[in-house]
Amino acid sequence: MDNQQQSHEKGRPMSFIALVIWTGMFGGIFWSLIGYIGYVFHFTEIRPNILLEPWAIGSWKYGWLGTVISIVFIGFFSTGAAFAYYLMLRKFKTVYIGIGYGIALFICVFVILNPIFPSMAPFLELKRDTIIFSACLYALYGVFVGYTISYEESEIQLKEWKEKKPSTNLTGNEGQ
Repeated sequence: MDNQQQSHEKGRPMSFIALVIWTGMFGGIFWSLIGYIGYVFHFTEIRPNILLEPWAIGSWKYGWLGTVISIVFIGFFSTGAAFAYYLMLRKFKTVYIGIGYGIALFICVFVILNPIFPSMAPFLELKRDTIIFSACLYALYGVFVGYTISYEESEIQLKEWKEKKPSTNLTGNEGQ
């Protein structure tokens, strides 16, 4: 009995909300790591540690510990962004919505939230490499989150449609 219960629990699919949480967390951590690699290779002048500057005191925030904590915080914030996509855009089945969502997040962070980050130059004073790299990174993040959530939504809709679809009797005796 115990083995049956364990095998039943293993085959149980993840809930949609849990998928949104994990997608947001993984997307935030993965794409901020890519952003940090871009910083190391001088594709951008903005590092993940910029997130800690307004709130943390001390020079530790510029070291490896600050980088790790910043990347984890970005993962948590990304979970909120994934929920926003889930609430507003999950029904759309095109990759362009994800790209647009990523670009909208880019504009929100780099234009609207720019004043709270002291070491980030105003948007129009950023280097072209930084703007292009960051916009592409946010667009890829939007595609990742958007496509994952929209795909799962369409799979759920397809499953519900198949369950509602009346079964047909193909014996040939339908009219008799």
